[in-house]
Order: sequence, then structure tokens, then C-alpha cells
Amino acid sequence: MLIIMKRSADESALDHVKELLINRNFDIHQSTGVNRTIIGVIGDTDALDAREIEAMPGVSQVVRIRKDD
Repeated sequence: MLIIMKRSADESALDHVKELLINRNFDIHQSTGVNRTIIGVIGDTDALDAREIEAMPGVSQVVRIRKDD
């Protein structure tokens, strides 16, 4: 799963999203670019509600990555 933060997202919004994920035992990888920050979520993300995360301040979009069997 990828969480794409808004350009206008401040550090506290980013910290809040990361804290939620870490508290739910996910590993995360943050990639910060000039215009965007993307959080890669590692683990069984089926338990995460993408709508809940998209409603969080600073979040632009949540993208699920499907695994082909």
C-alpha cells in the first residue's frame, strides 16, 4: 500500500499517519521528494481501511498494490 501525502501536509500530519501504522504493527518506508512524500506500508494491509486513512489530515491518496497469484 502507498500513502501519498498532500504537498501542503505538515510534519504533524505525517507523524500522525506514521504513528497509526506503527501502532498497528506495520513497517513503513518514507520517500520524501521535492513536491510529495510517499509512505510505503509493508505488511498485510487487508486489515487497513483505505477510506479511514484517506480521511486523515494531509493524506492525498491511498493506493493498494495487489499481489497476483
